[in-house]
Amino acid sequence: MSEPLQSPAWRRIPEGIAGAAATAARTAGHAALHPKATIDRARQLADMVPALGQAVKPLLTGRMDDWRGEYAYTLGEQAFVYGFPYIYNAQLRHDWVTRPRNPATVPYAAVNHFWHAERLLDATYRDGGCPNNDTLYSAAWVDVGSEPVILSHPDMGDRYFTFELVGITSDNFDYVGQRTTGSGAGAFALVGPHWQGGLPAGVRPLTKAPSPWILVLGRTLVSGPDDVAHVRELQRQYRLTPLSLFGKPDAKVPESRDVLTPIPADEDPLGPWKTLNAMLAENPPPSHHDVLLRQFAQIGIGPSLDVEAQPEAVRRNLGRAAAVGRPMLRQQLLSGDWAHLVHGWRYPPAQMGRFGDDFVKRAADQSLLGVAANDPAEAVYLLNFDDADGNSLAPEGRYELHFPGDALPPVDAFWSLTAYGEDMNLIANPADRYSVGDRSPGLRRDADGGLTLHLQSEPPGQGREANWLPTAKDGAWFVALRMYRPRSEVVDATWECPPLTRVA
Repeated sequence: MSEPLQSPAWRRIPEGIAGAAATAARTAGHAALHPKATIDRARQLADMVPALGQAVKPLLTGRMDDWRGEYAYTLGEQAFVYGFPYIYNAQLRHDWVTRPRNPATVPYAAVNHFWHAERLLDATYRDGGCPNNDTLYSAAWVDVGSEPVILSHPDMGDRYFTFELVGITSDNFDYVGQRTTGSGAGAFALVGPHWQGGLPAGVRPLTKAPSPWILVLGRTLVSGPDDVAHVRELQRQYRLTPLSLFGKPDAKVPESRDVLTPIPADEDPLGPWKTLNAMLAENPPPSHHDVLLRQFAQIGIGPSLDVEAQPEAVRRNLGRAAAVGRPMLRQQLLSGDWAHLVHGWRYPPAQMGRFGDDFVKRAADQSLLGVAANDPAEAVYLLNFDDADGNSLAPEGRYELHFPGDALPPVDAFWSLTAYGEDMNLIANPADRYSVGDRSPGLRRDADGGLTLHLQSEPPGQGREANWLPTAKDGAWFVALRMYRPRSEVVDATWECPPLTRVA
């Protein structure tokens, strides 16, 4: 979005940055013109506040004991932001391909094979990523490095479905589904970045994948508990077939689980960097990133480089940069700085899902937020952490979301509201209820034709349970309003979602 965030707190940020920059410039100019006065002032600060001593030591002495370490830290922060999607997806791929946990709700499938959820996700799923409670997921890690893989599905009728196609950096590169390719049965080629060749008749080409490894994330709408069996039957007809086996009725796709094993930071402080270097070798970055990668190579970060070969000061500070990097990205996500704010709701920018060279946003607002982010044309997720007065949503607080009768979420598919804990998982509740939306049975309209939803930890009573979304009894929580196939007024934020009003 081109408009600035509306909250006064956000409006002050650019002014603060500008003020800090101006102060720094004045300080630098003063130091150049009056070096003795600047050093005297630094000595006074060091005496007054001992903690500043280390910071001003280079100015007092003219020496820095560990310039390589400081440079490695500052450059390492940039490298971590750049490389986070590679690190994140290495772990996600390893978990989903090699670690069977709860296959009914947590992905587990060999390379080039679909995993399908057997039931809607609930609070027993603890992998984070803000899962929805409206569709059955399908997921697959696909290797298109050596040959294309053909994705095929049956006729889907009027049912909403989509297959989001995601590169290793978390950017989408294409879709198969109701909106983009239609509902009729079809076969579509997932093609790697360097493959050249012809496709069989009837197979439709898609945009070339930007990386040899890609994630296919499918969603198929479930109308209710009685509809799960129908969706499961459709899922059984979803196929991923390497080109060399396509059209051979008895061919069996090999089941390989040979994927890179990431090294966690709690086992090795340099583990994230070793994982990143291996992933960059496996999934070469685009050529226009060469100038950046040449900088990272100075501290041992890059395709197949050996970070252990760096000096001890560099290794130590790279560990420090990795330790700080993830909390920094999480803070950026929670800040809302990436969004257009309307009544507390964070509207995503038009670039969501394809942030490309905006490395902070592709790391925090695509990878860290929810495995992958949909293009706004496919789905818009509005996040809200605050009530109408700007206060954080409180444990055991009672809130209402009221839509006027002529201002319900404008969509061509469906919408739903879901609550999450601070770990980005669904909130456990005795009613086993995790979303409310336009398909919820028994929704009660207000006397004026509007719709009021009740967000609270306990049932609202008085026959209002159909409009109830259970929230957290303790700990921070937030909500996501999902709109699938949203209309243009959602994408451009001219439709304004009403605020969350605290009633108790």
